[in-house]
Amino acid sequence: MVTLEDSIKRYARGLGFDSVGIASAEPFSRDEQAAVQRVREGLMDGLPWYTEERVRRANRPGVLLPGARSIVSLAMSYLTGEPRTKGSGPHGRVARYAWGDDYHDVMKARLRQFCDGLSQRAGRPVATRIFVDDGPMNDRAAAERAGIGWFGKNTNILNPTLGSWILLGNVVTDLELEPDPPLSKNCGECVRCIDDCPTGAIVAPFVIDNRRCISFLTIELRGSIPRELRPLVGDWVFGCDICQDVCPVNRKAGGGNEPAFRQRHDFAAPELLPLLEMSDEDFRERFRGSPIKRAKRAGLQRNVCVALGNIRDPVAVPALVKSLGARDALVREHAAWALGRIGCDEARSALRSALETEDDTAVRREIELCLADAQATAADA
Repeated sequence: MVTLEDSIKRYARGLGFDSVGIASAEPFSRDEQAAVQRVREGLMDGLPWYTEERVRRANRPGVLLPGARSIVSLAMSYLTGEPRTKGSGPHGRVARYAWGDDYHDVMKARLRQFCDGLSQRAGRPVATRIFVDDGPMNDRAAAERAGIGWFGKNTNILNPTLGSWILLGNVVTDLELEPDPPLSKNCGECVRCIDDCPTGAIVAPFVIDNRRCISFLTIELRGSIPRELRPLVGDWVFGCDICQDVCPVNRKAGGGNEPAFRQRHDFAAPELLPLLEMSDEDFRERFRGSPIKRAKRAGLQRNVCVALGNIRDPVAVPALVKSLGARDALVREHAAWALGRIGCDEARSALRSALETEDDTAVRREIELCLADAQATAADA
């Protein structure tokens, strides 16, 4: 006999979900307590919307959907092939989840379709509410409880066959469903993700200092990237995959088949210099329907400058010099830093010229620091 739970899972897989599990809608008390503590310790600073009130809502499914009885947790793999590069200039790196279409749009459309079929399978009208990462729902806690995977020490959910290359969605429902058991697996003694994080953002197993995470710095942060962290960002211009790339579970992860998550344009490893030339209209057109649009044009160009400063290829100097005259002070500041890092005569000359006309305090301070660093380096030589 096919149970309702089996019917629901078969239906979900037919819609393209790679993993499906069912959890109870009881509060996530452990996760709520841990998250509140991180907020109080300042580890979520920089995300003003991430408040204690939101944490409590996120961990209480019955608040999100009155009458909630179960959660159907679903995952889709976004491991869709190796990066393809174009062009001969310096390239940056983009987190794999952003190589294709915006997963929020893809997942939500699929979850709505899934919910449409629940009532038919249950034989009655079913109340539902869907969540994909951007709503007040603890998606990872639900996925862990539903047996989708276990918490890695980098806080990602690790699936035994798909690794952490999965996007999570959850459907809170008033259906009374038999829950799946959580997995008994864990990361054991492995700390590769902690050791290899260049900024030291994973301050303890399962604890991330948001303020140091490259993904936060290149996506959510709207101001200047702290000067001491810029060299550690490397060539990442949107997000970061280091803690996933080094994870042993991901070495044998199977790939997904969702066409929407395949690489668009050169999004895996974009050529950097053309990105500095983009207008707002160019940015909107190029990244329409892409997660990369979250960084905003000025934020992405800030990241590009940092990447170029870390790559240190003098071929970038003319473009960076032009960026010293950019409309946004944020871009000018980081272009100055990049020129200081490259440090050739042309770069130093451009910085001295820019200092004569620059009227933004932060940009002037950056130029002065770069020139002072150059003078100190020359003195040491």
